Order: sequence, then structure tokens, then C-alpha cells
Amino acid sequence: MDRDVNLERLLRPRSIAVIGGGAWCEAVIRRLQDWAFPGAVWPVHPSRGSVADLPAFASVADLPDAPDAAFVGVNRQATIEVVQALSARGAGGAVCFASGFKESEDGEPLQQSLASAAGAMPLFGPNCYGFINALDRAALWPDVHGLTPVEQGVAIIGQSSNILLNLTMQRRALPVAYLVAAGNQAVVGMADIGRALLHDERVTALGLHVEGFGDIRCYEVLAALARQKGKAIVVLKSGRSTAAQQATLTHTASLAGSEAGARALMARLGMMRAASLTQFLSILTLAHLHGRRRFERIASLSCSGGEASLMADTAEDLPLTYPLLTDEQKTTFRKHLRPPVRLVNPLDYHTAIWRDREAMQAVFAAMAADHIDMTCLVLDYPHPERCARTDWDICLEALIAAKEQSGGRFALVASLPENMPEDIAARALDAGIAPLLGLDDALASLAATLQPPASSASEALGPVLFGAGGGERVTLSEAEAKAELADFGLRVPPSETADTADEAAARARAIGFPVVLKGEGAAHKSEAGLVRLGLMSEQAVYEATRAMPAKRFLVEAMVPDGVAELLVGVVLDPAHGFVLTIGAGGTLTELLDDATSLLIPSSRATIETALSGLKIARLLQGYRGKPPADPRRVLEAIEAVQAYIVANADRVVEVEINPLIVTPEQAIAVDALIVRKA
Repeated sequence: MDRDVNLERLLRPRSIAVIGGGAWCEAVIRRLQDWAFPGAVWPVHPSRGSVADLPAFASVADLPDAPDAAFVGVNRQATIEVVQALSARGAGGAVCFASGFKESEDGEPLQQSLASAAGAMPLFGPNCYGFINALDRAALWPDVHGLTPVEQGVAIIGQSSNILLNLTMQRRALPVAYLVAAGNQAVVGMADIGRALLHDERVTALGLHVEGFGDIRCYEVLAALARQKGKAIVVLKSGRSTAAQQATLTHTASLAGSEAGARALMARLGMMRAASLTQFLSILTLAHLHGRRRFERIASLSCSGGEASLMADTAEDLPLTYPLLTDEQKTTFRKHLRPPVRLVNPLDYHTAIWRDREAMQAVFAAMAADHIDMTCLVLDYPHPERCARTDWDICLEALIAAKEQSGGRFALVASLPENMPEDIAARALDAGIAPLLGLDDALASLAATLQPPASSASEALGPVLFGAGGGERVTLSEAEAKAELADFGLRVPPSETADTADEAAARARAIGFPVVLKGEGAAHKSEAGLVRLGLMSEQAVYEATRAMPAKRFLVEAMVPDGVAELLVGVVLDPAHGFVLTIGAGGTLTELLDDATSLLIPSSRATIETALSGLKIARLLQGYRGKPPADPRRVLEAIEAVQAYIVANADRVVEVEINPLIVTPEQAIAVDALIVRKA
């Protein structure tokens, strides 16, 4: 689709045609009537005089004018004819409800015909419910939903109509301005829809439930617009498991790609990642209130030591900190709290001030000091049918007053999601306080805001690099791979190849002992018995060669004084481009599960940040008396691999350095693998 396509008429229509006479089409009209849609609604049916008590037109050609939007609720064959008629009439766009297109075994040709029939007209779907515009009371949606008209709010786009329907039923008071089902994206993709929604100033943040990203270039444009607008994009990505990838492919026929590639893409584009639907809504709540703000330094308030401990424990493995209390804060707390309250963060303010609105307000306001990014009040409301909530309302009133007094940022946190009534969440949200349901989701959502925004350096490097996959592949020998990478600046040990034991011994003498002997012919040499380390003489090399099950050998110098071993790998991911993975190498690769992924090209600053986040980074910095590595040499080695990929993108498929031995003065690749097109 043309990236400059105008979705204004389709998303914000003044006239809507509903084509078809089934229950789904009647439901669309009823939804519009329930919301008192201010524009014209025109049913279209070839034989019925009326649909949902409105007079019907026999065909698209008989409509009084070209509709801004149309809901096409007929079978898949008839859908193509109707879409062609709408396009010829000059309609602003259409929603195609019918299934049986690309997501089915025989539907690919039909989807191509549908796209051709649409021409330049925007089209959502097929195989989708449509959209709900809660700002302008326009709902081209054939089922029930839980949205209400709003004046501003978040926009949510997804490929699964049923997941979107479920999201409309949330009871956390998050205002949803738009809900759009993209379906098969035959004409208009999710990124195109997202861009149109971000241009609406009433939209505060954008949420995407993504099964496959599709056209990465479109998402790069979308992310750039979000940064320009200062609006956050929150993504829930399906497809981490093999089973989920298979379900994705059968559902939408979109390519999910690798999980590492998806994570790297979202990080590159500065998108906030959610791990679940509940986290998705919590992060969107924060983004709705605060845009792209980061929440790293947090404070916790509760009237229970148990809750304070849980808040501390839950944040233990997250990149969140609880700053120490200042002297000024402690002075205020001593004034209003009674001993033996322990003045720490997280703070258990005890029940001694429960029901004392003024004291609670003073304590809550003092906690929201300048060095705190977000102050969380843990408050679980009682069961409405069993307990009066007057005391809890006093606490909420104190929190709202504390926000007004301090100007700080607050979250109302229920330790259990079901313990925050919807009207309480709405009251908090109206006061600018984020209602967060569940301790785990609350703190994980705050941590999600710390995912690094796309850097200007990444933007300057240009778009994500793609290669040419497919075709037959060949694997270079280790010697060939090292030679190619060395031409791009990667340091490798002195080495020689040999065909016989006598040659191997002679090569070892020329290189100097100790040496490593490797047999060629296997990607994983250690498991195949094709590696011998620390050989100190010609005789040792000769005997090792005779005993090794290989026909060709590589003899190379040992690398001494290593402080760490790294893995540097690149794989061509068809969905996301070249994925650069950096992690613990050698025998620690599988044991530590310590790796991070980036997309090529990446800046030196981005690579350096990724390295610093690894567990093995402590070895690089010098650990327990060992000397530190020279970080410049590590970065130069990774950049050499990246440079090789950029120069050979049209034919390379995979590169792996494992291990890259890092010494105090250098970084040397002692094993290398290259797979490329034949």
C-alpha cells in the first residue's frame, strides 16, 4: 500500500454503508444506533427493503453518495465484487469481514483478487471484525464490545479480532480511543494504520498485538513518527514458542520470524514490550498518562510489612531501584508516623495513621520527592458485598490530595488484580494516578518503560539490513572463514592447514608451541573429537593428528591470558533482517544463557550498551583480581563481523565466532563459521 494513503475517511467517517443482511450486519447497525452515530448509515441488500429497521439500497451504485466507510459482510466471493464496486464508486475505505482468504489453504489467489479489486481504496482485512472509533462514535464492529465513547485515549491494533474484543472488556478504566482489527492486511498493514492513528492528537499512546511484523520499513516509519509525536508504542508479540509460531502461520499466514529478531527489532525501534495481555494494558496505562517517560527510581508505600517485602522482592530481578530516603523525607515521616516505624523504602507506614487523612497525605506527598520517578501506594479494596470501603476511600482521597500537593507521579497498586474496583481505577485515572493491577504486572510495567528508546545513532545508520535468503548453501572451512573475516579487521591466531600428520607437525614447529590441532569437516568440533589443545611438541602434534578422525587439519597458535570468552553470531532472519547476537562463549554458551541480540547495522554505542548488560561483562571489567579487557578491542572485533555482513549481505546467511577469546590487550577469534549462498 502507498505509505501516504489517507485513512481519514475510513477511520473517521461521516457516512457508513453496511453491505449484507445477516445477523452480523444488523449488529453493526445496532452498535451505531446505540452510540447515536451522528452520520448517515446506509444498509445495502439486493432484495430486502430494510435492514435493522433502516431502509436498504439495492446496490452500492444506488447509494446517495460514495460512503466514507463500508462494512462488507457477505461471503468471500461476493466480497471481491462488492469491494470492486465500492472502489469504483469512490468510497473512503472498507472493512472486509469474510474469512477464507490467505489464512486458508485455498485462499491466496482470492486475497490477491481482493487486493486488486480494492485498487487505491484502503481496506481493513479480510478476516477481521473491523474497528471502533470511540472518539467519534463510529463502530464498524459486528459483535458485542465493552468500549464507551471517550474524548481521548489509547489506540490498539491487533490481528486477532477476538483478542481485541476481550481487551474491550477490561475493567481498569483505561480509555480506548480506537480499536482496529487488521486481519490479513491484504491492502493496509498494521504499521500504516498505526501511523494514521498517531496523527490524531486525541490518541495518547499506541498498542500493538503483533503476530508477525511484516514490512519492517513501515514499522521504522511508524516508530519515527511516534518519537516525533512523543507518544509511546507498546507491543505484545506472539510467537515465542514453536506452537505459537505454528498457530500464527495458520491464523494469519504472516511470518513471525525468530523471537530474538523480534526482541531486537522492538528494542531498535524504541517500543515497550509487554509479556502478557495484563502487562500490555498496564504499560498502556502508564503511557496514556505519562507518554514516553522512564520509571527507574521508585518508592513504595503500604500499611503492611508483608506488602513492603513483596514490593521489594518483586523488583529484585528488574532494573528498578528503591532510592534511599532523604533527611527531609525522614523528618516528615517522624513527624507523622509513630515508632517503631522503620524509615526505609519500601515504607510500611503502619496502620497507626489509617483513617487519618491529613497524616497520610503528608506522608504520601513527602515520599514523592524529586529523586523518585514513581511513587506506588499499595491498596487492596475489600470485597464490595462483604465489607464497607469507607476507610479505603479515605486513603485514596489522601493519595489524590498528595498528588496535588507534591506534583509527583503516583500509581495505585492492588496486590491482587481483582481487588481494585473499576470505579476506583477510574477515579485514580481521572486524578492522573495510574491504576496498576497486581504487584508483578505493576512493577514489570514500570520496568518496561526502561527499554531503551531508539537512539539517534541507530537512525543515522539507516534502516535494518536484509539479505537474500533461499537457494543452496555452502559452509566454508574454518580456515576460509577466518581468512574472509580477517580481511575486515577481525584478529585471528596464526594458523596453517595440513593434510598429513607430518605436515601438521612441521606447521606446528613453524608457528611455535603451544598449538591447537583441529580436524576439519564438522561445525561442532569438540563434540566430534576434532580438537586437541595445548600441544607442546612436534611428536604430540603428530600423534594427535594420527588419532584424529579427519582428512584435513588446522594447526594454530594457542591464545594465552584470556579473561573471557564471547560468542559473536549473525543469522539472517527473513522477518527481521540480520540479527547480531553477543553473549557468553565457549563452554558457557549453553550453561549461562547469557546473550543479547541487535539488528544490523548497530552503532558502537548500541553494541557497547548491549555488552555491558551481559552477566559475563563482569569478567571483561576485571573480576577477582584478574586484569580487565580492553573494551575497544572487543568492539572492534564485533564491528569487523558487522562490516563483513554489510559487505556480503547479498550472499551471507550465517556467521559465528565462538569463542572470541578476550585478553587484556586483544580480542581474537579462535573459531569461525560462515554459511552463505552457493
